[in-house]
Amino acid sequence: MHIFRMLVALGLLVSIPCALGQVLPSEEPLDAKRLAKQIRDSIVVLTQFGRDDNEEGVGTGFVVSADGLIATSLHVIGEGRPIQIRLANGEELKVTAVHAWDRTLDLAVLRVDKTGLTPLPIGDSSSLSQGSPVVAMGTPHGLEFSFVQGVLSARRTLDSVEMLQVALPIEPGNSGGPMLDLHGRVHGVITLKSLVTDNLGFAVPSNLLKPLLDKPNPVPIKRWMTIGQLNPKEWATVFGGHWRRKGGGIHVSHAGESFGGRALCLSTMDVPETPFELAVEVKLDDEAGAAGLAWAADGGDRHYGFYPSAGQMRLTRFDGANVFSWTILDQRLTRHYLPGDWNRLKVRNEGNRFYCYVNGHLIFESSDRGLSEGRAGLAKFRNTVASFRNFQLGKTVPDDSAPIDQSLGQALISESTTQGGFTDPTIAGAGKTPERALRHLDTEAKRLEQQAARMRAASEQLHRRLVRDQLVALFKGDEKDVDLFRASMLIAKIDDPAIDVAHYEKQLKLMADEVKEQFEGDDDAASKLEKMLSFLFKENGFHGSRQDYYNQANSYMNRVIDDREGLPITLSVLVMELALRCGIPDVVGVGAPGHFIVKHHRGNREQYIDPFDGGKLMSVAETEALVRENSGRSIPVDRLPVSSKREIVLRMLRNLMGVAQNKDAPADLLRYVEPMVALQPDSAFDRWTRAVLLIQSRRYDAAKKDLEWLLQAKPEGMDLERVLEIYQSLQ
Repeated sequence: MHIFRMLVALGLLVSIPCALGQVLPSEEPLDAKRLAKQIRDSIVVLTQFGRDDNEEGVGTGFVVSADGLIATSLHVIGEGRPIQIRLANGEELKVTAVHAWDRTLDLAVLRVDKTGLTPLPIGDSSSLSQGSPVVAMGTPHGLEFSFVQGVLSARRTLDSVEMLQVALPIEPGNSGGPMLDLHGRVHGVITLKSLVTDNLGFAVPSNLLKPLLDKPNPVPIKRWMTIGQLNPKEWATVFGGHWRRKGGGIHVSHAGESFGGRALCLSTMDVPETPFELAVEVKLDDEAGAAGLAWAADGGDRHYGFYPSAGQMRLTRFDGANVFSWTILDQRLTRHYLPGDWNRLKVRNEGNRFYCYVNGHLIFESSDRGLSEGRAGLAKFRNTVASFRNFQLGKTVPDDSAPIDQSLGQALISESTTQGGFTDPTIAGAGKTPERALRHLDTEAKRLEQQAARMRAASEQLHRRLVRDQLVALFKGDEKDVDLFRASMLIAKIDDPAIDVAHYEKQLKLMADEVKEQFEGDDDAASKLEKMLSFLFKENGFHGSRQDYYNQANSYMNRVIDDREGLPITLSVLVMELALRCGIPDVVGVGAPGHFIVKHHRGNREQYIDPFDGGKLMSVAETEALVRENSGRSIPVDRLPVSSKREIVLRMLRNLMGVAQNKDAPADLLRYVEPMVALQPDSAFDRWTRAVLLIQSRRYDAAKKDLEWLLQAKPEGMDLERVLEIYQSLQ
């Protein structure tokens, strides 16, 4: 498969009428330069604007009809947002209608007030075979009319829609642009960038665009602009934010213009005299956000708020424009709040006291009277994205979130788990309060899921502790008796409980037996070692991983044996341990900075070996050059110390942690740090690292033990004042 390099074609070219160039599709494949020139006049830049005419996003589209139809992705134009379209010659086109759209396919066709445009021919996307060269033109990161080449790499089904997987560099701004063959036929609409790799994306097949052109569902742009907008007779927004009708509820995104991203959406309903109640169900996209109820609102900066914030429930009185005039009346964690789920918030205001509930459970009670009259509605803060539904305001509001009747609840759970269905009496009881019945089962299911997750986490933690103990036990005796191969296998087993260590120990023995069959009676140690190296690197293809160096698999000994590929240190351990089992003495590891190597003592001389480079035998000069290349320092070979087996294991663990820390949570990194501390308990660096990870994982008591050790040991180079400051903050 041949993947062309990306070409970027930027410039202000004068539009050339199609009649002066070759008509698409061409009979013969066009080269990149000619094809880019041919399609340029059919490509448009789409700009989506937000409130106050601020540019919110840029995408791409392409002409599909000379009388003014332009295809793009639905997410490029959004809903209820102004759209600007610009041709390659700079001319701006007015959008008159959304001619057709499909939310599932993420496709849209716009009609503009211009005819005589140059359309691109729509091809048969089913005829495009895997490996076929394709091109695209778009606006990646605002770089208009950029041209790229690649291939159709596969067809994938995503969310029940068959997509074209293309090996193309897809970036924000490419969405909505055409994917074409070399004849200039459109086979797909670029819609999605892969999350796995940069040079991979997805396109909606052109055969799914054709039905939209054949049977459109046109909406005038004025009407399109009102889709999702709140009814001003029902709601009034304050401080901006992007409030939309969605799925029968209200969806909000974007930070508000007030301090802290505050934005309000106030109901126009009359607020009853006290006592009165208001309620809403809210769901946050991210629990770091904050959104909930507002009341006693003056239409400006003053109001009360009851809302989840960063996982806690909070009750606040807002008296002004910034945090200095905001008073947090109460704040606490509660098990009754369900992270990531719908939560019903309710406030009962009795005039001299008000009560705040979450899912039917009283959370706060306050007699604050700083604010009295005002409107009620919704509030959000920061960049929170949240959904609201079932807003209610009245003297009293129905509360379906109250706990279900105990006997009915027990029957629902018992029958669902033992019978797989429900008896008629249970169904009749559930029918009286259907929302409560369904919520009760859903809550129980979540409780069991959480319990199962805790058990899985505990099992994983126990596994890692047992492996750690086995690893530490290897070093209880004399250094020379440590089985380094087994230690390397246990390191791999930390991340993969299914590894059969005994199987790989047998594999190593079989390899040694096969090598020893090649030995002759007069072979000295040097000859035997060279035969062993030839067996590994020439006959069996073991090699250094140059293309995928930072893959964790290179640090797992089982994968090194299976894939015959690894890091310098894992290949070195394999050489050392295989030599030991072949009866070849004095093959040791050398922890050269940046690149682990092996050394063989040969009487009065030493032979250095680079397992990463095919077991290459290196001279002193070559060894020093290798060290200089990888460390930037000139170090004589006599200053390269032999690494102990403990040091080798620690270095392997640090390698794994170095790769994992870019993608794993702090709690997961502890699986490498815990063995490090167990193997080297006097290491201040490892103690400090573990303390930091424990704090980030909110395991404060465990972190304090490491901080106490540091304060007592007083290691050199450690900022003990900082350690003490952190320790005191955890008290």
